Amino acid sequence: MHDTPIALDAYETLAESYAAAIDTKPHNAYYERPATLSLLPDVSAMNVLDAGCGPGVYAEWLLDKGASVTALDASPKMVELARKRTGGRADVRVADLSTELDLPDAEFDLVISPLVLNYIEDWRPLFGEFARVLRPGGVLVFSIQHPFFDYVYFKTGNYFATERVGSEWKGFPGVRVFVPCFRRPLEDVLNPLVEAGFRLDRVLEPKVTEELKAADPRHYAELSREPAFMCIRAAKM
Repeated sequence: MHDTPIALDAYETLAESYAAAIDTKPHNAYYERPATLSLLPDVSAMNVLDAGCGPGVYAEWLLDKGASVTALDASPKMVELARKRTGGRADVRVADLSTELDLPDAEFDLVISPLVLNYIEDWRPLFGEFARVLRPGGVLVFSIQHPFFDYVYFKTGNYFATERVGSEWKGFPGVRVFVPCFRRPLEDVLNPLVEAGFRLDRVLEPKVTEELKAADPRHYAELSREPAFMCIRAAKM
């Protein structure tokens, strides 16, 4: 039996509060999301896999732009919220991304996975699955916690190790919960991607926006100097 995803219990606890806040939560709405969306191609008429869909924010955006969407998440509560948000327009399923995906080969033009991979220890099987389900020339776009930020924030002893870490989240109304994740060095972000048959196309360290400045001046000042996230676009060769 495969281990339970490390953050499943946390996200089951967070689900409703997360969904209620995600459209305006500054780090997501005005920092990570604009950067990730800027890396996407024209998605109209594309078949897209939203891998780690949460409450369906990206799935809804993709559908509104004319894409067909299959959305996966390990949290049953998040899946229900995503189904409600997308109104039956997407195929939304419970799935553990650290296992083999129940999806056909070469089915998708685009895979998007925002702020999900830090909950998975070994990325090699996952990137292999992403490569398998993408058509030749298909695009993978994902965002993660920045390796520099993680090393400084979690104050771990060995930058070069992949380590289980975590922190208490207080930014969602009515709930505080410890959320575990994995941090890793930059080489363990990029090398598994290349080994799976992807060509690295663009690396983006998100820049602050005026919307972030208005909503959260303190973090605007911090993020003007130091990155929190990293966004990557790669193509299947």
